[in-house]
Amino acid sequence: MVQNKDGAEGKRRGRPRAYDPAAALAQARDAFWRHGYSGTSLDEISAATGMNRPSLSAAFGDKRAIYVAALRDYWLAKYATMDRELAAPTLKEALLGVYDAALSLYVTDGEEGRGCFVVGTAITEAVDDAEIRAISQQGFAAMDAKFAARIEAARVSGEIAADSDVESLARLATATMHTLAVRARAGTPCGDLREMARKAVALICR
Repeated sequence: MVQNKDGAEGKRRGRPRAYDPAAALAQARDAFWRHGYSGTSLDEISAATGMNRPSLSAAFGDKRAIYVAALRDYWLAKYATMDRELAAPTLKEALLGVYDAALSLYVTDGEEGRGCFVVGTAITEAVDDAEIRAISQQGFAAMDAKFAARIEAARVSGEIAADSDVESLARLATATMHTLAVRARAGTPCGDLREMARKAVALICR
């Protein structure tokens, strides 16, 4: 009898999780993305993920912990996308690829503008939350560095002028991302945003 009981308990302990952590975190992120950190309740996160509140707490912690995990995950995804797009053969292709990839997130298929997750949610919280502020600063610095490395490669190869101010151009490239994010959130049509990106790329690559 004892062996059967132990075996049953062992079987229960060995059951796989009933949720996909990556998918649940993405669903929670989308809830924050739509309503902001302060405007999103745990009940809304629970509804978005299909997990009850005790399960959410066991998996991720409290609401702030869920948000911070989603924010860090968003940055990792952004870095991966930038690395992929910036590997394009020319600087023009690379920059346009980054902006097109960003706009595919900033504007949904239904033309609903939600902008950037960081710009739309983290910047407000960064004022009073040192950790969120640090994550945001580190992310923007990493974006500057990635753009700078690609622009420097274009300068060295002769694709842009030898006396180009690489740091300033990199910050312009990052600032363009911010502008697209803010205007997308405000409802600017995606076609207008793409045209804005093309003009910024032409300025950087001249």
